[in-house]
Amino acid sequence: MIESLREQIDRVDRDLHGLLNERARLARQVGISKGQQGRLVDFYRPERESQVLRMALERNAAARGQGTLRDEEIVRLFREIMSACLAQEEPLKIGFLGPEGTFSQTAVYKHFGHSARALSLASIDEVFHEVEAGHADFGVVPIENSTEGSVNHTLDRFLTSPLQICGEVELRIRQNLMGRMKSLREIKRVCSHPQSLAQCRQWLKEHLPEVELIAESSNAEAARRARDEKGTAAIAGETAAEVYDLSILSADIEDRPDNTTRFLVIGRRTFGPSGNDRTTLLLSTGHTEAPGALHRLLEPLAKNRVSLTRIESRPSQRRKWDYVFFIDLEGHASDAPVARALAGLKSRASLFRVLGSYPRAVL
Repeated sequence: MIESLREQIDRVDRDLHGLLNERARLARQVGISKGQQGRLVDFYRPERESQVLRMALERNAAARGQGTLRDEEIVRLFREIMSACLAQEEPLKIGFLGPEGTFSQTAVYKHFGHSARALSLASIDEVFHEVEAGHADFGVVPIENSTEGSVNHTLDRFLTSPLQICGEVELRIRQNLMGRMKSLREIKRVCSHPQSLAQCRQWLKEHLPEVELIAESSNAEAARRARDEKGTAAIAGETAAEVYDLSILSADIEDRPDNTTRFLVIGRRTFGPSGNDRTTLLLSTGHTEAPGALHRLLEPLAKNRVSLTRIESRPSQRRKWDYVFFIDLEGHASDAPVARALAGLKSRASLFRVLGSYPRAVL
């Protein structure tokens, strides 16, 4: 019985192998048809990848109860297949906030697959700069956390950058306390990124109330310190523990079980609609104190039945007490209702810029 099942698995594996190679061949043909002189040029299409992943989830839902894999595994497998097909000649170069072992690196691999080349960079500014200069094809930067809110440095960088938002990644953040000590009693200080420290505030207060908390530029840098310094522990993801050879002293210490960070994919061009998109705008009413100015600015959204999903204000950096608004909308800028709403917004705003229309995170 077992031998028969193994023979069936071997047959399925042979079929899968053949189909994977056939998919790679077809993907290469698509790339060549878009390029010049047989080179894979401008091959990455996030809207198409989003459609492929949604179709895979629909097939998985239709087959539910027949020994199907979990949705998360189906998405991961198809993402890696697309990543390998895309990287046949040269992988995409993706900048992220390093060093190795950060959640940003995990977000890179979740969105682009492990066949992409992840470029560790020292700061969010450097991620923007490397993509602007063409040294990286895309960048991945954190934009907001479900517990601690917006990453203001990323928002402010869009005030001066010409880059477009090409996609988004939602990453469930599991924080772990790690170090080289045997017990919590040996910990003298805990290092981590300020966002991670804030996400674990209650746990730290309960379990390590007397320990010094030190903010670092990244969780990976905190893990490096924990590796090199006696008495230092770090809060970081599981990958950092593997990279820096640390023991996980306590797992999943984040205060909220749904702790999630949203990342943006930034690039140098715009893409077409996927059918399930989000649009991000940068707007200003100008330096005015007129009653109802913001209401009047946003009125075209309600008029065209376009849902506003997020609004964030930041200093404009032009003059004091002058603010800009970052706004997320449902839909793509080319969708008729959104296009009409954007035209109305543009006519009323003193500053108007579409930062990007891009596929919403699949999972």
